[in-house]
Amino acid sequence: MKITDLRCAVIGRHPIVRIVTDEGLYGLGEVEFTKPYLKPFVLHFKEALIGEDPTDVERCMLKIRQRGSFKPYGAAVSAIEHALWDIAGKAANVPVYKLLGGKVRDKVRVYNGSIRQKRTGDRPEDYAADVKWMMERPENFFMVKQGISFHSNMKDTIPDFHYGITQTKSGYHGAMDQGQISERGFNHMLDCVAAKKEVLGDRVSLALDCGPGWMLPDAIRFARAVEKYNLMWLEDMLTGDYTPWVNPQIYRELTTSTSTPIHTGEQIYLRNNFNELIETQAVNVVGPDPGDIGGIAELKWVAEHAQLHSILMAPHGTANGLLGLGALINVCATLPANYIAFEYPSASDPWWEDIVIGLPEGRIVRDSHIDLLEAPGLGLDIDPEGARKYLAEEDTGFFDP
Repeated sequence: MKITDLRCAVIGRHPIVRIVTDEGLYGLGEVEFTKPYLKPFVLHFKEALIGEDPTDVERCMLKIRQRGSFKPYGAAVSAIEHALWDIAGKAANVPVYKLLGGKVRDKVRVYNGSIRQKRTGDRPEDYAADVKWMMERPENFFMVKQGISFHSNMKDTIPDFHYGITQTKSGYHGAMDQGQISERGFNHMLDCVAAKKEVLGDRVSLALDCGPGWMLPDAIRFARAVEKYNLMWLEDMLTGDYTPWVNPQIYRELTTSTSTPIHTGEQIYLRNNFNELIETQAVNVVGPDPGDIGGIAELKWVAEHAQLHSILMAPHGTANGLLGLGALINVCATLPANYIAFEYPSASDPWWEDIVIGLPEGRIVRDSHIDLLEAPGLGLDIDPEGARKYLAEEDTGFFDP
């Protein structure tokens, strides 16, 4: 089998990768809806892959892996890797999890970081109402994740929240405020956490997406101050999101200063860049995104390495879309016992559920779990006729054989 074409079309807001072969099989991969500009980066790899056997996934990846980078640019390589595994599974007539070593669970646990409503404000009562809405959803999520501090509007709406540099275009995705947090801002955050925990109790767990942007002394003080609430984790306080560096030595100082679990990793590309985080036990939880780390095999390697050092695994995935959901389900079915849950990626537009084929019947998430997909490959496909109206004119041949 040989690759005859590599295509990419932006459908809705997601760049969708389609790899076509001379035997009629094809594979699909999806990039986050926050990265529609990555289409040319995907197509850049066409020349390298034409003529290769897509079922030799690792051989293909050896040709392109070194041209990726930290978020967002690892996403192009990652989506191609997903499409290669999709073909490999279809060629073997098995779900991809069978090719990754087989399943160790029949359903995968997920948490809610993506199904949200517009919050009424940034006061403690607004956060309390928001988590009440999230915990009462029919999916019965075991855990919800909420943005706070630099990963929220709080940095703009709370007067004198911090003393650092304030972005003049803070709405630009990836722009980072950073600085020492004021006493007023610090106390406001604590009031918001208390309000949320009063609603959630111990029925639904809470994680906080915090940054990046914190200075280490503030991060230590805050992590210690919230120890009594038994949070699942504090995420990306020091680095994360779009920061193309890791700073494991600073994370280790934070982690060893508190009993509150510390989490990072969504922006990191390749296992190599997790090595020091894991080997020095600089964090308690790692959260690579299969759509940014370099693919699902890369994520599995990191999970297994982390388990050897008693570090937990909770993959990121909030904007990965429904095809990205298929990649997450397959790889998380195979992960070792350090797996907690992945961040459920809901549809970025409601019509996605009308054009994606192979989703579980009825409600996708039941009691915070999703059943494994049994169709060959990654288990999901796109209905060409249903999707055609969302294609740009330049992409009208995207679904051609």
